[in-house]
Amino acid sequence: MKVVLIGVGQAGGKVTQRLAEYDYEMGFGAVQGAIAVNTAKADLQNLDVDTLLIGRDRVKGHGVGGDNELGAEIMQDEATEVMDGLEDRLTTEAEAVVIVAGLGGGTGSGGAPALARELKRIHEMPVYVLGILPGRDEGAIYQANAGRSLKTVAREADSLMLVDNDAWHSAGESVGEGFEEINDNIAQRIGLLFASGEIQAVDEVAESVVDSSEIVNTLRPGGISTVGYASAQASEDAGENVNTITSVTRNALLTGMSVPNVVQAETGLLVIAGDPERISRKGVERARSWVEEETGSMQVRGGDFPLDSDRLAALVLLGGAERSHRLNEFMERAREAQTTADDSRGDPQEAFQNDDLEDLF
Repeated sequence: MKVVLIGVGQAGGKVTQRLAEYDYEMGFGAVQGAIAVNTAKADLQNLDVDTLLIGRDRVKGHGVGGDNELGAEIMQDEATEVMDGLEDRLTTEAEAVVIVAGLGGGTGSGGAPALARELKRIHEMPVYVLGILPGRDEGAIYQANAGRSLKTVAREADSLMLVDNDAWHSAGESVGEGFEEINDNIAQRIGLLFASGEIQAVDEVAESVVDSSEIVNTLRPGGISTVGYASAQASEDAGENVNTITSVTRNALLTGMSVPNVVQAETGLLVIAGDPERISRKGVERARSWVEEETGSMQVRGGDFPLDSDRLAALVLLGGAERSHRLNEFMERAREAQTTADDSRGDPQEAFQNDDLEDLF
């Protein structure tokens, strides 16, 4: 899938740069353009992608100080300027726009849903948001910001590809210490997802190539989507890799998801990456059937991504995946952090439908 990336806020800019670098390093050609947008001038200075400073009149390049309502207002006021900066990148080859943002800060959590709404008003192509949740040890303001932003983005974007900061950093390592590792993990997994079907990295042609339409259809339910990944050494004989494929698929879904503990999804996509000569069709079909059973979805697509490697990897994309124990825990934390007069202690799932966590707009 050919995409244009827009990083909004500090975390969004850094992850956007890492995604663009990974795509370039791997030679995938999936990223058609990238731009970082922020209200803080200092956060843009060390980025290699194109940058755009917004909110000059209101915050003088100093950022919004964690105020995501102000971040949303600035983006609403200057969305036209941001879209003007995208014009040269949104070529006829682009198949989707992906807004990348940390949901806990001010500019990203406020600006991402505002920009998604405006882009959907103007463009017919899908507008996705890659949103990053703050970790448990980050401050209360980040939890509250992310709860409100998550609720708003899930409504405004065609799909919110969600990453939990606690999911992809090493045990015993603080989120602050692990940001680089987290960004690398995001780039690898999301980068592979975008690249699926875009290239043939080896001479052999995959038996069942994933194309962009399968990614779009998997994300079609909207709401929240999540990505998982795992890999293992593979035998040269495809017949000996049946268990390898089922094992890496299980690991991707049960221990490698960007939002852990997903128990239900509307749609799914299983991509097996590696040397086509090592990919067992029996293993792929068995793994795909297992994903259907595990998620309760009857719409799990499958395919290959040929790579010159002696390992096999499973990439799992789940669409319509709101029901997650980890997400329920986060919404409860966000609700507790939100200083509202009416503080309900009901089912955290209901935070998507009620006003315990107010929308940003």
